[in-house]
Amino acid sequence: MRRFQTLDDLDVAGKRVLVRLDLNVPLKDGRVTDTTRIDRAIPTIAELCDKGAKVILLSHFGRPKGEIVAEMSLAPVAEPLAAA
Repeated sequence: MRRFQTLDDLDVAGKRVLVRLDLNVPLKDGRVTDTTRIDRAIPTIAELCDKGAKVILLSHFGRPKGEIVAEMSLAPVAEPLAAA
C-alpha cells in the first residue's frame, strides 16, 4: 500500500513551497473574529520555514466570481496571520 509523504519525508530547504489554505474566516467590522483556521495553519507554515523553505501562501476569501471585490480582500487576515 502506498504511503502519503509528510513534511518529515521532504527536503524543502531552499525550495519554494506553495501552501493552499482555506482562510474563509468570519469578519466583523473588517476584523477577524475567529482565528481557528489561521491557528491550524501556523504549525505547517512554521515547520516549512524552520526547514528553510520559501513559503508561498495561496487562498481566497468568499466567491468573487472573477471580480475584484474590496469586501473579499484577504488584507484583514494578514494581521492575525503575521502575529501568529
